[in-house]
Amino acid sequence: MKKGKGVKKAAGPASSDLNLSDQGSEIEKYYHGLMALSRVSAAISGLHELDAILRIGLDNVLNIMNGTVGGIMLLDEPTQTLFYRVYHGLSAKYTEELRLKLGEGIAGKVAQSGRAVLLEDISSEPNALRNDLLSLEGLKAFISVPLRAKDNVLGVLNVASHTPHRFIKEDVHLLHSIGDQLGTAIEQAILHDRLRKARERLRKLARQNLVAEEEERRRIARELHDETSQSLSGIALQLEALMEMSAKSGNQDATFIDGLKKVQSLTVQVHKEVSRIISNLHPALLDTLGLVAAVRQYAKSRLQPLNIDVTVEAKGTEMRFPPDVEAALFRVIQGLIGNIAEHSKAKNASIVLVYQPDEFSLTISDDGQGFDVSKITDVEESGRGRGLFSMRERIGFLGGTSGMESKIGVGTTLWAKIPIGQDIRYGENKSIGD
Repeated sequence: MKKGKGVKKAAGPASSDLNLSDQGSEIEKYYHGLMALSRVSAAISGLHELDAILRIGLDNVLNIMNGTVGGIMLLDEPTQTLFYRVYHGLSAKYTEELRLKLGEGIAGKVAQSGRAVLLEDISSEPNALRNDLLSLEGLKAFISVPLRAKDNVLGVLNVASHTPHRFIKEDVHLLHSIGDQLGTAIEQAILHDRLRKARERLRKLARQNLVAEEEERRRIARELHDETSQSLSGIALQLEALMEMSAKSGNQDATFIDGLKKVQSLTVQVHKEVSRIISNLHPALLDTLGLVAAVRQYAKSRLQPLNIDVTVEAKGTEMRFPPDVEAALFRVIQGLIGNIAEHSKAKNASIVLVYQPDEFSLTISDDGQGFDVSKITDVEESGRGRGLFSMRERIGFLGGTSGMESKIGVGTTLWAKIPIGQDIRYGENKSIGD
């Protein structure tokens, strides 16, 4: 009896120690699983590069599964095939050659069905593809989990080892949780890529529109100069000749002479207006003498009649840019000069163009009434803000940056910088506020 009681007492603590050990192991595994989920979640919220997120997800899965081999395969929508995007412990030959269609092989079936597959030894699995590669890699235990976003499978997560292993239910639940997070990250990356491509298409279309607009301006200016302007000049000369002939012939009809003078004066006035329109459309100086000369002429003709004293200064060694670039820069400056003329109520304005070996910059300032920059957030129906946003877009399409400072009662300063290279042209919009 005593001996029996002694056996029971001895067995009690031993059993208790075993249970505590098992519980500790389970708690530790649960903790590691939560930590893995937390790291993947942090990567998704803190990183933007998909490959970096997928690598963190894969590394954490391999760590908690005590695996040394694994990879993430993504679904290529156009071809409906799976390919390895990131991997660890696999050879380049295996990952480059293995491309699966939906329903093909283990991973293909997982992507098609949306259900995980667990295998103790994939080398003996009849549905496995490329047994030659599997044998070369020496893969045994294998688990494949779908990467889902909502109801769409966007890829699979594969984990393998070089020795047979029996996976448990908790392993599958954890991998499913990580797989769902990675699936969300993949979906976000796909949507972001589509948005980026859509924005690039929009920018490309905008660049093409700007180039087409400038070409049309050139065409109209050329036709006005070659046809309308020349015809007006001819009419003015003919009227002057008629007045001289009338005077020589002794015609003293005052009404007739006065009518000729009025028509001749009106013709000269219309000719000047057409010349001004031609210059606004596309100044001839821009093609012949370049940006500085064209800006100087336009600034003085636009601002001096309003009693705004303007100075145009060029620093550095002046150089010529491609026609579309010079036209874009001129349009920017033209728009800003127009803002000064229409809104600033300034007495003085300054335009500084700086040529450096690797950068061109411009600064336009005035001592006018200024404005609250924070209130210019969009182009209003009245047109307010159009010039500023147009400047930003054009400079951005040249691969440059731009900005402005203004203080009420003090004045406004606007600046822009573009890089100079051998092939400067409309490029990616990098403008501030984009």
